[in-house]
Amino acid sequence: MRTANDSAGNELVETSAVELRRLIGSKAISPVELLEACIARIEAVNPYVNAVTATCFERARAEAQAAEDAVMGGRPLGLLHGLPLGVKDLEPTEGLLTTWGSAIYRDHVPTQDIELVARLRKAGAIVAGKTNVPEMGAGANSRNDVWGATGNPFNPDLNAGGSSGGSAAALACDMLPVCTGSDTGGSLRIPAAKCGVVGFRPSPGIVPSVRKLLGWTPISVVGPMGRTVEDACLQLAASAGMHAGDPLSYPLDPLSFLKPPEVDLSRLRVAWTEDFGVCAVDDRIRDTFRRKIGAMRHLFRSCDPVQLDLGEAHRCFDVLRAEAFVAGMHAAYQRDPDSLGPNSRANYEMGAQMSLLDSAWAQAEQTRLIKRFQSTFADYDLILSPTTPVSPFPWTQLYADTINGEQQANYYRWLALTYVVTLITHPALTLPCGLDHAQMPFGLQIVGGFRADHQVLGAAHAMEKAFAADPELRRPRPDLSALHAAVPALKSIVTAPPVLGAADSGAATTSAV
Repeated sequence: MRTANDSAGNELVETSAVELRRLIGSKAISPVELLEACIARIEAVNPYVNAVTATCFERARAEAQAAEDAVMGGRPLGLLHGLPLGVKDLEPTEGLLTTWGSAIYRDHVPTQDIELVARLRKAGAIVAGKTNVPEMGAGANSRNDVWGATGNPFNPDLNAGGSSGGSAAALACDMLPVCTGSDTGGSLRIPAAKCGVVGFRPSPGIVPSVRKLLGWTPISVVGPMGRTVEDACLQLAASAGMHAGDPLSYPLDPLSFLKPPEVDLSRLRVAWTEDFGVCAVDDRIRDTFRRKIGAMRHLFRSCDPVQLDLGEAHRCFDVLRAEAFVAGMHAAYQRDPDSLGPNSRANYEMGAQMSLLDSAWAQAEQTRLIKRFQSTFADYDLILSPTTPVSPFPWTQLYADTINGEQQANYYRWLALTYVVTLITHPALTLPCGLDHAQMPFGLQIVGGFRADHQVLGAAHAMEKAFAADPELRRPRPDLSALHAAVPALKSIVTAPPVLGAADSGAATTSAV
């Protein structure tokens, strides 16, 4: 196995996860070399974007050496063998600080991994650190009082989205080849779109979500992120499969997701919508989206605008989302309401005021929306839309409160392009699609038919390959050499306990942007 140096290290971290795994398996590179290259990239770049929070580098080094020994000894290797992993800070990790971005949990070190992390580690991934989130995952701006704000890799003054913002930024900056995400109202798709990477929201139950307290709700899912569609598929194959902790999970073949199926774009009937009929979208994003559609429509058998009737989708999502937050934050709110940030507290208090009638209506309305939505897929294979209604804005602004001069009803209403898709439970993927009017990444949301996850992945992979030759459509890459300290900057916040447990000896500090 070759020796690391600066040039080789840069080449390594910028290589896809799929190719890195192939190189490890063929003994062309060492897991130790790869981990050291990732650590070097984190140390060089993370101070500008603040994507990675708590770390466990010493434990990771020991595991990387063990991974190398397994390769050299000819032992069986998992799907993710030797790949450094970033875990979203909503997922508990054994021996490694897990804060949920909340001051309540700034010293919390779990004693075991949650099922998602356990599966990825069993597949050979090496946990290197956690990635930043909004407090309790509430909102699409990854900033909190524990770790500070995550800046966008294309401009650290702007936000990286959320709630999987740290994962998206870490991937875009090539800090780590594999990072986890989760999605309720768009938490996989929005940060991926804002940072120029792939985020896939699978159908409920494909990847078990065991930390949700309302086990039967389909609105919250766990899913993969990646720099490419194939990278996302690799993580999905390592994490999918039934688990009793999620009653929506069911028997399936995880390896069926390992490679996206071949899809002939010229046979696809594609519909597109700027706003799903109910979402506020900035006029400049509408213009950008129409320009993108014009550049890609020749790829498909047909590509038509479509009218959708999503009824009272906003009120429906308000109720269902509030129910989930009441279940998750009841104990913390009862202990000390003032300990919660404004977003988390607003969610809880909204839900606490709702009645059984509200809940019953929302459940019924969601069912009506799902049934109504199916008529579109009688005529089309996919629906395309923008992923976000606005270009990235400063992370000092908590959320997009107005769009085209229209005041938004609450701090998450601007996420409607993704949460209306959440409500109808269809799989959805955001694919990097060039730049917007502000020269920031533009994400294309690809929505498939009911439980048509494989088709969405296959179509996205085919589109990714087709887009690569077109400057208007291909994935943008940030210029890391041009990164600067965010203005205005938050002062450094060091919040990790002095010792993380037996797994590490204290390398779990970071500076906020």
